[in-house]
Amino acid sequence: MPHGGAVDDGIVRQRLFTLAAACAVAAITTAAAPGAGGSLPNWAAPQIATVVAHHLMGAKSARKFRPNAALTQQALADLTADLQQQLASPPPSGSGSGSTGTTGTGTTTTGGTTTTPSVSDPGAHMTMAQLDRSLVYALGLKKAAREFARGARAAGIAVPSRFGTEVVARLLGLRINHPAAQDYLELRPQDPATRAEAAYSAAQILGFGYLEDSWQIAQVQSLADAFALPELGDWQQRILQVAFSKIGMPYIWGGTNDGTEVDFGVTGRGGYDCSGFVWRVYKLQSYPSEGSLADAIQGRTTYTMSVEVPRSKRIAFKKLQPADVIFFGTNGSDSRGSQVFHTAIYVGNGWFIQSSDHGVALAQLTGWSKKKFAWGRRPLHEAGLE
Repeated sequence: MPHGGAVDDGIVRQRLFTLAAACAVAAITTAAAPGAGGSLPNWAAPQIATVVAHHLMGAKSARKFRPNAALTQQALADLTADLQQQLASPPPSGSGSGSTGTTGTGTTTTGGTTTTPSVSDPGAHMTMAQLDRSLVYALGLKKAAREFARGARAAGIAVPSRFGTEVVARLLGLRINHPAAQDYLELRPQDPATRAEAAYSAAQILGFGYLEDSWQIAQVQSLADAFALPELGDWQQRILQVAFSKIGMPYIWGGTNDGTEVDFGVTGRGGYDCSGFVWRVYKLQSYPSEGSLADAIQGRTTYTMSVEVPRSKRIAFKKLQPADVIFFGTNGSDSRGSQVFHTAIYVGNGWFIQSSDHGVALAQLTGWSKKKFAWGRRPLHEAGLE
């Protein structure tokens, strides 16, 4: 769901005043890449300290952690194995067990025998999608990931192979949105993961407690078990297929593209802000026989998108349909246009897809997000495609 701490693209005009500083950051971007040396900031220092304290990822100290180095296949295999062991329910008191533990070097010990997970290419660099998939599976949520993907496919939407695991990872909060001035740290699903990203995820997981007792894991599994989309029309399928194809892309201020682009003079590696995501799906994407669909939405920012339709044509919460564009305001349904701060796309049955704190992700239109729901608009109807 959108959070109060999310950077919203409705403040584009204000951010233009910081363009000079952002351009300086962009210059750093061209010189630094995942796996490079120490020129990138150690943004995950608190999480790294937690990981080191739990003897994970083979580092003897936070100073020697190498946060910006690429995450290798062996390091990821060791991490998932050690997390599973540390978070397994403890043996009953007085059972005499206690011969199993961690070595602090990415290996596990059982009865005095050291076991290192076997991998095909220990030094291979793991992508962000592979990191998320490995962690989701280690948490016992492989079934949940498959249920999310199955629910989308049952509605006629062809989703990428990473869809289910990316949905789960983001519902669990395993990804973080870096400050706008550090958008150069954002990684796409296909980009090599850094050790810092793995440490952030691991620290989040350690906060779940024992896997069998974790309410976070149980909640996501419950959501997956019930996930289903309503019957979709042809155009609704087309719109949601494009939207779902962006799952896992990072939140990038001003972003409207999967690849490198220049927004307001700042070079980004690819990603979306909230209105940029809607802009990509409805404005920039080309659809066969789309007619005037690309002209339905004229304004680039959340505010202008929200006020382009008169009040009489705004969609109320109870009348939302899949592929509607939805808006959130500080006063909910009583919000004025100037109070709208976020936009997303409704997918049906109480779910929507957005680009926010956790990148492009599915979220439920319940609780806080339902309270802040302002209104919707229906571009498909505006273009005469319903």
